[in-house]
Amino acid sequence: MPRSIWKGAVSFGLVHIPVSVVSATRPSGLDFDWLDDRSLDPVGYKRINKSTGKEVPSEHIVKGIEHGKGQYVVLSDDEIHGALPEATRTIDILAFVEAREISILHFEKPYYLSPDKNGEKVYALLRDTLSAAGKVGVANLVMHTKQHLAVIMPLGDALVLNTLRWADEVRSAEDVGLDGLGAKVTKKEVDMAQRLVDDMTEKWDPAQYHDTFKDNVMALVERKLKDGKLEAVTAEPAAEDSGAEVIDLTELLQRSLGGKGKASAKGKTASRASTSRRSSTASRPRKAK
Repeated sequence: MPRSIWKGAVSFGLVHIPVSVVSATRPSGLDFDWLDDRSLDPVGYKRINKSTGKEVPSEHIVKGIEHGKGQYVVLSDDEIHGALPEATRTIDILAFVEAREISILHFEKPYYLSPDKNGEKVYALLRDTLSAAGKVGVANLVMHTKQHLAVIMPLGDALVLNTLRWADEVRSAEDVGLDGLGAKVTKKEVDMAQRLVDDMTEKWDPAQYHDTFKDNVMALVERKLKDGKLEAVTAEPAAEDSGAEVIDLTELLQRSLGGKGKASAKGKTASRASTSRRSSTASRPRKAK
């Protein structure tokens, strides 16, 4: 069973759902190592000055952002660290939106949300509410020192968190010249294409599709294998226990709904996030440093 990579709580209004985040995918591609063909020793990488061709010692390497051709703004490690988002143990739901409104282009990587510490009832409430409403929760979280925009959605009996690409990371159809295509098709052509689609339609079964390149390479490896070695995979470190507690659900929902006013959506979002943080701090014991 895969280990959780993050522990904390989903928060909306004053409701907290203690959860663990578990990756919903696993790597299956091929990883070719570079080897010296004279000895089969692994070949590493060197940091090379692109102007002189000489190797640069690590103590002389700094980080910078290019600003104009050949001009850089150099940033220290402390400055970069100071710009990192504050690590929290909360997935803050900022808004609920119609599931169909989010383009598939924005979806990045899926994770399962698993309920923790007597949080099954609140977990099921959010799952069933989203399913009945046809909506998803748009949320912020910090994971692996990186801030993510994410969406929380129901999938069968589970809740799934899918990280999203930011708006400036997604190209529009206009950006790649796909707007205003002038080609026209006739109804007869559409009907014929529809019949072809109907003839080729079958139930979705992902197991019937295979990475033939990987299969062919591994078959070749088996044929050529003389003396193989297995490399131990380093286990992921156990995530910290959030210590999140769930208080009376009905009270939380009533207080959350009772707090609604005529403030702008932006104001409500800031208020929810601030209230959630205060509630989370009050309900969870502080950890010893």
